[in-house]
Amino acid sequence: MSLPVRIATLLVAFAAVVAGGVFVTIHYLLAGPPVVDYTSMAKAGQINVTMQTDPQNTVSDTPDWVSYFIKSPQSGQWVHTTLLKVPARTQVNVTIIGYDGCTPLRNQLWGKVTGTIGDVEHVDGKPVTVLNSWSSCSVQHTFAIPGLSLNVPIAAPLNPNLCGTSPCTSGPHTVNTFSFRTPAKAGIFVWQCRIPCGGGFIDGNGGPMSTLGFMAGELQVVA
Repeated sequence: MSLPVRIATLLVAFAAVVAGGVFVTIHYLLAGPPVVDYTSMAKAGQINVTMQTDPQNTVSDTPDWVSYFIKSPQSGQWVHTTLLKVPARTQVNVTIIGYDGCTPLRNQLWGKVTGTIGDVEHVDGKPVTVLNSWSSCSVQHTFAIPGLSLNVPIAAPLNPNLCGTSPCTSGPHTVNTFSFRTPAKAGIFVWQCRIPCGGGFIDGNGGPMSTLGFMAGELQVVA
């Protein structure tokens, strides 16, 4: 093989390696769930956010992972993500439709409602300040933003016949509503379910528990 041919072959191989690296970076390292933007939906200093919790997610390559979904205010479609963008100095009115089954809390502190307006949530229309998952199997997940001192236990439906296709559109569920205020300054606030619900992982804290788009998310506050 002549020297020019060898050089050309090496250049082609190098280009292939670079292209492969770019593909991996874009599709695996930089890729992530989409952001649902609520900033343009604010009216009179308030926005309305709708989410749901599912016992599975049949829209990903890990269908047995429990997951959150967020409803797009623009299309009205359920989006498989946990990334929210909201304006600062705004009252966020949240509705979480809980389709998943119950899991006892390891720490009853996470059954207490904190950081919401009035330190209360409404479960199926009834005001609640604490859900005791040790006295009854009443909690499925939590919506917790430590940076805002926010913790809301999501009640579980009594009927165990859970929906089997995500996003859920029917089946036993609870409707959990609460409100909180975003801070005056912009920032990114991590939120997560505090119930170890990563089945098959050590202590239940792996898998969906630590993955954006499933049980961990970000509240992106913009000024």
